[in-house]
Amino acid sequence: MTDSAEALEARIAGLRAEVRRAAAGGDRALARQARAELRQAEAAWDAVVLGSIPADEEPPEAPAVPVREHVHRALTLLSVPSSPKLVLATHDAFFSGELLAARLTSLRRDEERSFRSSPFARPYYLCAALTADLLAPARGLMAVSSWPLSRRMVGPLSPRVDLLTSAIRLAEHLAAQPGAQPAGLRVLWRLAVSIPGVSCTPDALDPVLVIEAARRELAVHEDEDARQRLSAARRAADQLTDPAAQLFGVRLGMADRRRIEVK
Repeated sequence: MTDSAEALEARIAGLRAEVRRAAAGGDRALARQARAELRQAEAAWDAVVLGSIPADEEPPEAPAVPVREHVHRALTLLSVPSSPKLVLATHDAFFSGELLAARLTSLRRDEERSFRSSPFARPYYLCAALTADLLAPARGLMAVSSWPLSRRMVGPLSPRVDLLTSAIRLAEHLAAQPGAQPAGLRVLWRLAVSIPGVSCTPDALDPVLVIEAARRELAVHEDEDARQRLSAARRAADQLTDPAAQLFGVRLGMADRRRIEVK
């Protein structure tokens, strides 16, 4: 038996335990998500150990891709903290499979619950971007736990820097395709329309020109934004001793709320 099969068996055992914990705790959404990942791991084990399916055997039903994997693919392409709306649009334009907006509502909460139940049991978690000032969850932004902490920080310049970065990423992806898809161009256009030097309809959008225009503006902001994010990340690493807090942020107490209101 190969190392790959042994690794899959360990993952299967861990996922089965996660399904049991989630079911025992009454968390049906997390149980279903873990069960879907378990089916994928079991199918991969079959492929490694048993080899390809003979032609006279009916292939097993393809396992459903968990929501978290759909979201992870979209965030990996964008490469920066992003809103659920942008994640959904990016997934629909660039990837296959169904991703419903309603499924994103509780996803980050489910991921935090899973992490607190079994820390670092998964290769990645869908987590929060953190505000550089309060180290609290940035409202409406999703990130990936495997990203450097500095990339998950959000300072004053970060929203603009991240828009430009995600526009470059999508434009590079489209420019590498033999024929750009209209849906992908529409998503890119919604990001690029605010970039100086980009003014056209989605159908006439040139990804190469978007890359050039976005890079020109990015050069103005990225060094200062990187400095602010790195400083905030160092502070977060020092102050947030709980690993879960580094991924999902700290909850604001009444003192923090009053301080924000005074501002």
